[in-house]
This record gives sequence, C-alpha cells and structure tokens, in this order.
Amino acid sequence: MKYLHTMVRVTNLEASLDFYCNKLGLKELQRRESEQGRFTLVFLAAPGDDDAQIELTYNWDPEVYGEGRNFGHLAYAVKDIYALCAHLQQQGVTINRPPRDGRMAFIRSPDNISIELLQEGAPLPPQEPWLSMANTGKW
Repeated sequence: MKYLHTMVRVTNLEASLDFYCNKLGLKELQRRESEQGRFTLVFLAAPGDDDAQIELTYNWDPEVYGEGRNFGHLAYAVKDIYALCAHLQQQGVTINRPPRDGRMAFIRSPDNISIELLQEGAPLPPQEPWLSMANTGKW
C-alpha cells in the first residue's frame, strides 16, 4: 500500500488556494475539472514532498458542509514552527493553538479544516509571544 492523498471539500476554491498555497506554502501539482460531474479537483503538496498530497474538491453546485470534527486534521512537519506561525499571523491566519511548547500548533483553513503544524526534530525552546498566548476557538 502507498499513501496517495487526503481529500477535503472546499466551498470557495480561490480562498482555499490562497490559504493553502500563498499562506501555508503548498504548491499546486495538478488540477482536474469535470464538466459532467460539476467539480474541480486540485492536488497540492509541500515543496519537496510530492508524495504526501491533499486533494481539494470543489463542487460547482453550492452545498453546506458541516464542520466535520470527526475528520480529524491534516498534519505537516515544519522546519521552524515559530517562523511559520508568525508568517501565518501576518497573513491574517488565526493560530488556534499556539506553539507554546515549541513543538505543536493548530490552525484552520477557510472551511474549518483543522491543520496541525509539528516542529521537525526536537521542539524549539519555549519563547514569547507564543509561551503566554491563549488558545483561540476550537482546534
């Protein structure tokens, strides 16, 4: 067996691509549109890790999706959790669970998909402003 991708449904493809690509730093690998099925699929991956993909599924006909906490979350290892969280904040992304421990943070996509960010290797030493930052919302 080989891992292929995780699929998440999105309600606004442009907002989702802005979040996943421009803010989080993933790259688009492939796009498929189905006129008959009335959907667009966009496959994304972290730079240098094309084997671990996320598939954004955009259904052309509006549909209301529940928050789907039973889905769990997407998880990405990052080289510097503090730098990425600072970058995301500057881009207007809420850090729902700040990296107080230098190891783990959670954010949410525009469709409330929970995304876990994990420090690659050993945790970084705890530091402000993250150390005293409270959780925001659910993660």
